[in-house]
Amino acid sequence: MLKIYMLGSGPIAVPVLEKLLEQSRAGLFELSGVGTQPDRPAGRKRIMMPTPVGAFAAEKNLAVDKFENLNDGTAQARLENLDPDFLLVVSYGQLLKKPLLELPKYGCVNIHASLLPSYRGASPIAQAILNGDDKTGVCFMDMEIGLDSGKVYHTIERPLNKSEYADALEIELGAMAAEKTLEILHQIADGILPGVPQDEAQVSMTTKIKKSHGAIDWRQSAAAIEAKVRAYTPWPGAGFVIEQNNEVKSLTLTKAKIVENSLQAAAGTVIQADRKKFVIACGEGALEILEVVPQGKKAMSGTNFLNGCREPLSGKNLLQVNYHVQS
Repeated sequence: MLKIYMLGSGPIAVPVLEKLLEQSRAGLFELSGVGTQPDRPAGRKRIMMPTPVGAFAAEKNLAVDKFENLNDGTAQARLENLDPDFLLVVSYGQLLKKPLLELPKYGCVNIHASLLPSYRGASPIAQAILNGDDKTGVCFMDMEIGLDSGKVYHTIERPLNKSEYADALEIELGAMAAEKTLEILHQIADGILPGVPQDEAQVSMTTKIKKSHGAIDWRQSAAAIEAKVRAYTPWPGAGFVIEQNNEVKSLTLTKAKIVENSLQAAAGTVIQADRKKFVIACGEGALEILEVVPQGKKAMSGTNFLNGCREPLSGKNLLQVNYHVQS
């Protein structure tokens, strides 16, 4: 019986683990163990929180290993003892070095959320949304020393529309992968899937998302900013600031609609701010602000936010108060 050890942390790994847990309990393979990153402080109160995989495992009373550093010898010793046939890695958040890569009988397989060789690296889902791609997917790939550079065993592709948010898309991609994971691993073990080398001429890279990436620059097009809103949900969020009575307020924009800049107003100008609409001019077009999250508060509609403003926003230009966020 095939023995699989899974390493995962992010949301995309949860549906994969859920399916594998179901299949292992049905006797289709042996789930040797699950590893995830340790709990981290989160939120304004810095409360220790488990990874999505850690939280799911706790709900299912599933024991997990929590490795601070996969390459410090602790994980190596644990896995040598378990002797898995495969090490399955799904959004763990750390690179594996040679000793771990060489440990499993059939190697290490990574589920990567892009159509490789496009978007290697840490943020493929966000990048696909930012670039306005019309398709996306997941790849099952062989892990080697290079970052997401191994041969590809199998690709699952799906259309990507212009209204999808990164958080929901991540879960869906994980669910797609989950349905094929055990089948793919069996085919690799049986020698049916030798894998195809990636075309290095077609490689594109992504980087780790930083909080500063979410800052809205109203000089960009409305389409680019609206894509940023969807790409950076839930983190770091697409943010901007306004000034009210000499007080700067930070807002996260969570829902927006692309509209015309009918007044041909300068980028950053609040075109409309009343009971009906909250509209801001962009470098090209304008955005109707449908939902925002003021710092320290819950989500509310754009018009409800305006109701709480102490002074009118219509006609104000946000570029000056927003400049320090952009730089």
